[in-house]
Amino acid sequence: MEQIIYKTTGTNPPSQAADLLALRTGLSKGRIKDAMIKGAVWIKRKGSMKRLRKATTILSPHDHVEIHYDEKLLAIKPPEPRLVSDQGYYSIWFKPSGLMAQGTMFGDHCSLLRLAELHFQVRRQVFLVHRLDREADGIMIIAHSKESAARFSELFQKKLITKEYRVEVMGDMGEQGKKGTIILMLDNKPAVTDFEVISHDQQKNVTLVSAFIRTGRLHQIRRHFEMIGHPVMGDPKYGKGNKNREGMKLTASALQFTCPFTRKDVRFSI
Repeated sequence: MEQIIYKTTGTNPPSQAADLLALRTGLSKGRIKDAMIKGAVWIKRKGSMKRLRKATTILSPHDHVEIHYDEKLLAIKPPEPRLVSDQGYYSIWFKPSGLMAQGTMFGDHCSLLRLAELHFQVRRQVFLVHRLDREADGIMIIAHSKESAARFSELFQKKLITKEYRVEVMGDMGEQGKKGTIILMLDNKPAVTDFEVISHDQQKNVTLVSAFIRTGRLHQIRRHFEMIGHPVMGDPKYGKGNKNREGMKLTASALQFTCPFTRKDVRFSI
């Protein structure tokens, strides 16, 4: 089925959300309820837009409702993330490749944020404080209060969180221990990536490096290594001759920072 984007307002007299959407779209109530659970239905009430998950929600004449329905997307079974450490105010997760950091208008059942929210028996708030490409895997922070999200956002803005990546790139980047810095503009903005060679597989012609980014441009590591002739292995978007069936070889391997609550230095790694 093709994507359906349907917008409607509530009726007078009021009706249940699932009933109205089924009537207006021609989709069965079962499909409507599934789309709601998976975050593809939205309601605008008093100026704010949020996901509508409860099928029996009563709509008033002024409610604005949208369903962004894509049968193929809603049928995807997402890979499972893994809880690395629960710190109360925040938690550390391993996001597998193929899982988004957060959802889209077409749903959030394939996102780390939603799966983290569903993980805890006592429901917690979840806030995304940084991103990781869907194709990449690795370690991420989820905040569990607005205060926690604000504190971590400040740490990221002030570059007080060190993010380490393990990356397999095509070609020979030199001997073990070699260090370098890539300083190339991205999107007309300065971008800086530091790296250190860990090993080189001569047979595969692949080099494993540690990478650290001083700036946070879109796809910075992927674009920077492609620009110097050593694209990330398995990258579906950047590079030539670097494609493989094993997926993209870019892992967010460690996070190091001073905890904004305990003031102790911490390091989480996989």
